[in-house]
Amino acid sequence: MSARTTKRPWLAVLLAFLYPGLGHIYLREWLRALVWFFLVVTGSTLLIPASAVPQTLSINAFMTAAEAIPPENGLALISITFFSMADAYWVAKRRNQVSMVEERTTCPNCGKDLDDDLEFCHWCTERVRTPDHDAEN
Repeated sequence: MSARTTKRPWLAVLLAFLYPGLGHIYLREWLRALVWFFLVVTGSTLLIPASAVPQTLSINAFMTAAEAIPPENGLALISITFFSMADAYWVAKRRNQVSMVEERTTCPNCGKDLDDDLEFCHWCTERVRTPDHDAEN
């Protein structure tokens, strides 16, 4: 796998935790990122009562605002973040698996990176057949 196509699932999850949709931006999944942004904005607008919006930027104001949000609404907002994190992880893992199959730059025997110039794995010495090599023989 080349460094350009490999995405770190844990980084996508961390970014999605910070704000749902950021992990998808990292993965360059623009439409999914917009959907998660839309879900957060819509969910916040519908689930957070106007009385819970803090008037000042202080810790006490945010604590009071958090207490004013009904528990079921808070759970719904937290679930949006959780599902965004799970989706970002799943998309990153799936993309990495597809890249591995398409590029075949890892050894099928030991799983370590291969040197493109060699017809064998320099880690485990297993012969690696590439599609180009099979076509020539």
